[in-house]
Amino acid sequence: MHPIDYIIVIIYLLGIVGLGFFLQKKASAGIESYFLGDRNLPWWALGASGMASNTDIAGTMVIVALIYALGTKGFFIEIRGGIVLVMAFFMVFMGKWNRRANVMTLAEWMQLRFGRGREGNIARLISAIANLVFAVWVMSYFAVGGGKFFGEFLGINPQIASIFTIVLAMVYATVSGFYGVIWTDVFQGGLIFIAIVYVCILALQTATLPDEFIISVPLGDGQFQQISTTLADWSRILPPMELNLPGQYASFNLFGMAIFFYFLKTTLEGCSGGGGYMSQRYFAAKSDREAGLLSLFWILLLSFRWPLVTAFAVLGIHYGMTAEAIADPELVLPKVIEAFVPVGIQGLLVACFIAAAMSTFDSIINSSAAYWVKDIYQAYLNPEASREQLMLHSRGASIAIVLLGLAFSFNISNINEIWGWLQLGLGSGLFIPLLLRWYWWRFNGYGFALGTAAGAIAALITKFAGLQLPEASSFLLISGSALFGCLAGTFLTPPTDRQVLENFYKVTRPFGFWGTISKTIPANLQAKIKAENQRDIIATAIAVPWQLVLFLMGMMLVMKQWDSFGILLLLFILLSIGLYFTWFKHLSKEVRFDIESV
Repeated sequence: MHPIDYIIVIIYLLGIVGLGFFLQKKASAGIESYFLGDRNLPWWALGASGMASNTDIAGTMVIVALIYALGTKGFFIEIRGGIVLVMAFFMVFMGKWNRRANVMTLAEWMQLRFGRGREGNIARLISAIANLVFAVWVMSYFAVGGGKFFGEFLGINPQIASIFTIVLAMVYATVSGFYGVIWTDVFQGGLIFIAIVYVCILALQTATLPDEFIISVPLGDGQFQQISTTLADWSRILPPMELNLPGQYASFNLFGMAIFFYFLKTTLEGCSGGGGYMSQRYFAAKSDREAGLLSLFWILLLSFRWPLVTAFAVLGIHYGMTAEAIADPELVLPKVIEAFVPVGIQGLLVACFIAAAMSTFDSIINSSAAYWVKDIYQAYLNPEASREQLMLHSRGASIAIVLLGLAFSFNISNINEIWGWLQLGLGSGLFIPLLLRWYWWRFNGYGFALGTAAGAIAALITKFAGLQLPEASSFLLISGSALFGCLAGTFLTPPTDRQVLENFYKVTRPFGFWGTISKTIPANLQAKIKAENQRDIIATAIAVPWQLVLFLMGMMLVMKQWDSFGILLLLFILLSIGLYFTWFKHLSKEVRFDIESV
């Protein structure tokens, strides 16, 4: 880069670290402040932070690569995780279910569901360990993506680039806690939005794709193959049932089955509630209403990511037609910035993508450290720990997670490979127990613990044993192991205490197989809970296509496919009307849950 660009990047980095130190005092009041911001942060800040945390550099590079090579077919592949379609479920019902628990972490939540005896303690401990393992691997994934981008762009070793970026995020996240994570994310989200607007305008002014053009797909072992495609096929909004792709993308050739599988997996995952930094923002929300509003804002902001990645893909194709074809799709992002962005703006864009990387790093660091401090150290090792001891462990856990993530990242070279394993490997082993906990009263803490352990072990064995299984086979093997563990642990042990189950049902109000428990509450309250559940199910069926159509609209705009854009706009308006009447007008204004006010 030009010296001016370096100056811009340095000013940004100093500013973000300075903001972190500025918020240090507020975050140091205690672990409630450090991990949840005292549950006093505005919904729009939580939503903007969520968007910034989802817009990571590694995921952006993967998505740009898929859109560059496959067009809108790449969009549908990212139903597996990149579209963050689980947000539709969080927006309608899962966000408020999490908020009602009034806990700090997903692991602590286990004691609301399974009690504070041995059963709840085992579930809590296993949940904390599993989430820490997942966080370390996610950190490795983001380290590889960040290193690949900044190493290529700045001409330095990718590992050095990833170490520098993550350590910098660790510094301010460790110092400022959740307050720093949220407010630096809001600032960084503003920078990301600037990048989106600039790149989209640049693509619209610079590139108009011809009817036929050349793209490139990876074959493996550093080899790539150029193939010809048409604009009509590349930009079609209804995906085909079959493809004919070589190399690493050949796994998507049974396209209809792959997309159905991804959609099923995402639906189950959305209904499971997940964990990590997503749930953390709902634990920090003030009310059911604010949980819904932050979700809506989160989705609306996240929709701008899709015209951004499409703009980079369009510019990458244009670069291939006017200069030379970009062989590695995962390098389209840095190549386009280097080729099309002028001095000064280049430094600003690099700062924006550093912001995207660091906003993800800081969220993972802060949310995962809570599992060690709250659910292991304070819960079992030192229940009488002082505020100073808890804060010391909060910062120490943050550093340890970063170092472990960096260590594992050194053996990973392909971003899409580790992303697929996280979504369909390790993630598959964890979400089956998370799913059953909401909808089946008989499922107990022993079933959760054994199912989580079985799923995680199966995922790690397939990874380290080098088993090259198709994604669907890997998913079925790992999730099947988790399900077997869940059922074995549940039926070999007694049910959860009835009073614990009744309290959980009254506080959370889930739908599913709760007839045995729900019949214990007055009939009029049963009817009101049933009405709320029915509205949520209908609203979710509308919210899922609503989110998909919203994201596709931005892509069609950048591709200049005006007919497709018009069709999607009409669908979006109709779905928005349906969502208003089934969900938005019913948003609860409760600050605290009271069963008598249901």
